[in-house]
Amino acid sequence: MTGKSEQELDEATPYTDLVEHTPKINQQLARYGVKFGIYKDGTFNERLFPFDAIPRVIEASTWESLQAGLIQRVRALNCYLADVYGKKQIIADGIVPEDFAFASSGYLPQCEGITPPGGIYSHISGIDLVEGQDGTWYVLEDNLRIPSGASYPLIARGLCRRCDAETFRTTPIADNRDYGSRLKAVMDNVNTGGVNVILTPGRYNAAYFEHAYLSEKAGAILAEPSELFVENETLFYRDAGRNLRVGALYRRLSDEYLDPLCFCADSLIGVPNLMSAYRAGNIAIINAPGNGAADDKGIYYFVPKMIEYYLGEAPILKNAPTYLPFYPDDMAYVQEHAETLVIKDVAEAGGYGVVFGSELTPEKLSELKALIRREPRRFIAQEVIDFKCLPTYIGGKLVPRKADLRAFVLSGAETSVWPSGLTRYSRIEGSAVVNSSQGGGFKDTWVLSR
Repeated sequence: MTGKSEQELDEATPYTDLVEHTPKINQQLARYGVKFGIYKDGTFNERLFPFDAIPRVIEASTWESLQAGLIQRVRALNCYLADVYGKKQIIADGIVPEDFAFASSGYLPQCEGITPPGGIYSHISGIDLVEGQDGTWYVLEDNLRIPSGASYPLIARGLCRRCDAETFRTTPIADNRDYGSRLKAVMDNVNTGGVNVILTPGRYNAAYFEHAYLSEKAGAILAEPSELFVENETLFYRDAGRNLRVGALYRRLSDEYLDPLCFCADSLIGVPNLMSAYRAGNIAIINAPGNGAADDKGIYYFVPKMIEYYLGEAPILKNAPTYLPFYPDDMAYVQEHAETLVIKDVAEAGGYGVVFGSELTPEKLSELKALIRREPRRFIAQEVIDFKCLPTYIGGKLVPRKADLRAFVLSGAETSVWPSGLTRYSRIEGSAVVNSSQGGGFKDTWVLSR
């Protein structure tokens, strides 16, 4: 495993003084209630989201290339969503197999034929990347439903500024404090006439802190489902005896719970008839229902082809080398090389359903290979990317830890990338699973402006 030594950190960095404030910053994050909720074994538990003050630093030239690649990717994914719920030309042309596209658990037939306001499906896209040891960046996953995490680097940066203002005066770091105004602009762009609302399932949702924090930063109303109702195919918010029309709804709950009259009938956190208002064009829902049709881990395989198909461009960013057991040749490769691959269940998220073949006993590996043969559409396999470790303070020591980056791409009047991002790191030595739900921590991401 590689990583900077403590000596290298002391000699080279503009953030040496900032690191000394790590305990204080974590104390402030705890005071503000910066937590991450985890559901495990049917129980909800909250824990603090550990912050490490050693940031990920991205050079301006590198960011320029990442930015172009991210914008290109999200544009193509929005085109695919419009197509798969519309004319389905990419399927007719044989680029994405029909039975593969519609077998996705994220594809919702209830969304067929609906064109969202502004024609935008993924307004806020969370694209997960890693940097290989040779400096090549790879996209690991596209998150187009309800990607979370922007609030954490936003509030952490503010606390870091308070603790060490000099570092931020003397280092050319792109300012990330405009995320709230960017989010507001995205909502305003598709607003059909009315107030902006962030819909939260409530206090016990895993990302409730973020819902409340972003509503404040974007100047939007934070509402629970019981505070919303639909009348005459129009969504309203109950406010102290008066009803306010809602023009844009940034929903922070999963598709299946949105509307009990359209999706899961026993949902207690949905808004009845919300989909009828959406279908009538009277409300913009951010992100659009049905986006899971494009961020299914199996569909990920086809994104480079989508870029070429819809945009007529070569992909700027690379996918991790990926195999689909759905195809006979890929199935044969996966069966022969499973012990060197990472196997992912396409329906899982949050680091769950990820299995490294090298960590399995021969018996367990054989069972997994048999399961893949029985259910080939359920899995993808990828080559294990040896991605970079970042220097991280854990237990008072400087240690190398694997880290990824969630970049946030916002699609409004134009598509742009927030010059920041959520860098997540594993707290477990040798582990490549960095998800918050798996016990990871987070860092700020400094994009240098020159």
